[in-house]
Amino acid sequence: MNRKSKAITFASLGLLLSGTVLAANMPRGIPEPNSPTMATPSDKRPVLTENSVDFGAYDPHGDFGTPGSSKIEHLFLPWEDVDLSTLTLADDYAQARGRSLMITIEPWSWSPEWRVTEGELLRSILSGERDENMARVCSAAAALKSPVIIRWGQEMDETDNQFSWSHWRGEDFKAAYRRVVNVCRSHLKNAKFMWSPKGNEGLEAFYPGDDVVDIVGLSVFGYQPYDQGTTGRDQTFAERLAPGYGRVMNYGKPIMVAELGYEGGGSYVASWAATVAERHAEFPQLTAVVYFNDREIYDWPQGYGRPDWRVVRDNISGQVPDGGM
Repeated sequence: MNRKSKAITFASLGLLLSGTVLAANMPRGIPEPNSPTMATPSDKRPVLTENSVDFGAYDPHGDFGTPGSSKIEHLFLPWEDVDLSTLTLADDYAQARGRSLMITIEPWSWSPEWRVTEGELLRSILSGERDENMARVCSAAAALKSPVIIRWGQEMDETDNQFSWSHWRGEDFKAAYRRVVNVCRSHLKNAKFMWSPKGNEGLEAFYPGDDVVDIVGLSVFGYQPYDQGTTGRDQTFAERLAPGYGRVMNYGKPIMVAELGYEGGGSYVASWAATVAERHAEFPQLTAVVYFNDREIYDWPQGYGRPDWRVVRDNISGQVPDGGM
């Protein structure tokens, strides 16, 4: 493994994680602290009030870098070929801003040379061959000062994405999830564990049990061209959240929107920005929303491309005009 020094500067880390330099073996999400964009006003930012649910962000560009603008710092990391020493930088960044950490652990490598079938990955997890992968991550997280939420194997109910684990049967995913959470708990005593489906019909087949789930996460994205192309009209945040929320509310767990994004014309964006962090009477278990402040990683289906969820525009021409299409 190509290990980086703990002395790596925040400046170089920001370049690495924002995509200026490709560093697939670095946890992604912590920006350079003096990012010039972190204080830039934007009408796309969620509207936060004293009555809002908790707000957090995956924020590799530092657009929510000012203290008070976020309560949860979201990181992504693979559990293979990863330099875990840099989690201390994430911890320092979160501590300086009074934030907790949410760590999404993806059970694979980000290396383009990684070649393991979904069946082989599952077999190696259930056999215990991957216990050490989870043990290393959780041991590193145990040394952090910030409160930690562990989110493992997200969006397992979405078969159209690129995740190896989203092609497993429900029983197999549940067994794998339970194994890695129990391994993690032996090293990380105080973390909360998030089970985080996309929110699709049939997600209940993947629910691993109350004893290994502290929080339920959902993914909610609003893209105006997609709304209009598939439903003939704009959809609101509440409309997008309702189906998934309804499928998980009976588990009796706190619910978070673990990945949130929206993009479209001015009125569409304003509607989402005004409502995503509100306390909705119809969603009493919703405790937090966590914005995905970057461009989409994978192409959306039906030719809709990769929406840019970022709240600060790099190029004004990238905006979608009012009306969407």
